[in-house]
Amino acid sequence: MSERAEVLQAAERLVAAFARHDAAAYFAGFDPEATFIFHNHPARLESRGQWEQLWKLWEHEHGFRILECRSSDQRVQIVSNEVAVLTHTVHTTATFDGEQSTTLERETIVFQRADRGWTAVHEHLSLHPTPPDNWSDDVELDL
Repeated sequence: MSERAEVLQAAERLVAAFARHDAAAYFAGFDPEATFIFHNHPARLESRGQWEQLWKLWEHEHGFRILECRSSDQRVQIVSNEVAVLTHTVHTTATFDGEQSTTLERETIVFQRADRGWTAVHEHLSLHPTPPDNWSDDVELDL
């Protein structure tokens, strides 16, 4: 299997676990020292453990629950035979404080090759911008 396919498979496991709100399987895909930056949280999370604590807090105090998550537009960049970067679009439906909402986000996940395959070491999530009506991805930029 190619490195690109291995990274996509690791990402697919993360998204599938997240989509079924399987915290144990989801967090197992991250290195203990992984860092996280989320648009809906003011501080960088400095470890997988901090994200796990926030997840549990959200569940207990806000009824947080993932109902659905889909990934599209995946791009894998193999930086070295030890590091890869995945960028993709994420479509997530969740409940929080009794309200169901759906978000469209862009996400970057940095993977590092480990003994057990590719492990996520950083995740950055941002809101997907809403393109204007005349937006086109065919625009040529003169840089």
